[in-house]
Amino acid sequence: MVEKMKGNLKKNFSKGSKVTLFIVVAIVVLSISVFTCMKSITVAVDGKEYKVITFNSTYRAALKSSNIVVGPKDKATPSLDSKVVNGSKINIIRSINVKVKVDGKVLVINSAEDNVGKMLEAEGIGLQDSDKVSPARNSILKDGMMVEVVRVGFKDIKGTSAIDYTTVTKNDGSMQKGVTKVLQPGQPGQKETVTRLMLENGKEISRQLVSETIKTQPVQEIVAVGTVSNVSTVSVSRGVAASSSAKSIRMKATAYTTNEPGVGTTTATGTTVKRNVNGYSTVAVDPRVIPLGTKLYIEGYGYAIAEDTGGAINGNVIDLFFYTLSEVNTWGVRYVNVYVVK
Repeated sequence: MVEKMKGNLKKNFSKGSKVTLFIVVAIVVLSISVFTCMKSITVAVDGKEYKVITFNSTYRAALKSSNIVVGPKDKATPSLDSKVVNGSKINIIRSINVKVKVDGKVLVINSAEDNVGKMLEAEGIGLQDSDKVSPARNSILKDGMMVEVVRVGFKDIKGTSAIDYTTVTKNDGSMQKGVTKVLQPGQPGQKETVTRLMLENGKEISRQLVSETIKTQPVQEIVAVGTVSNVSTVSVSRGVAASSSAKSIRMKATAYTTNEPGVGTTTATGTTVKRNVNGYSTVAVDPRVIPLGTKLYIEGYGYAIAEDTGGAINGNVIDLFFYTLSEVNTWGVRYVNVYVVK
């Protein structure tokens, strides 16, 4: 009986030792596991640093378990979803509010970027090299800052313009002094230009001539100028001559052409206006001073007939007919001696 009890005791003690050993081993393994999973990190945020003990595998979870809130636009280095490394440090930059005036809108943006250029890039606001940004792209981002983007573009436009022709004169000994005759009418040339416009937000700021190409050369006008000074030696085909003793009147001489608005081709006497450097040309007079039908010689113009009148022709005023507006402009207004041809 005693032997049986000894055997049972020995058997029971052996079983207890094994259980105890198992428990001890489990505790040691658990302790090692816990120690292995436990990590210590430093969190730098809002100008302060915090020591955090965590069992989480990512920084996002570690910060959340420590009640450190990270906003959607806050910037963390390393990233929040990175695996936690024991003894590491995570830096959190809080986002700030800025306004961006661009493309006709004002955008309110929350950003944690460190300068204006990076903020615009992060927000998908594309920039061309020519665009203007104020403050400058490398300016440090500040809370409440207003950033303005001015779109700068260029546009080329083509156009045509006239090239003025020049006028040369040639002395003519067969014509009375002061009489002129167009031997070759002048013709303006034409040139094509390319002008570059500078636009800011779609509005023109400046323009610059880029190129100029001559398409048509101007044609020079050639005018013959009489050189014979003695009036009595000049006669027309009808044999009528003005003598130095002929009656003369000092008059204001203007010029007109049928190319002007409201000017007809029929005179007050029923004739058709004409300019004949080798005969008699049409002039308008005040009939109270020079009767209609009077033949005249006009310095610088030649022989003429008083065939027309005009509302602006009063007193010692005479209006000389020319075919072209260019001749009218060349004559202008001048005072001349007008001789009545006998």
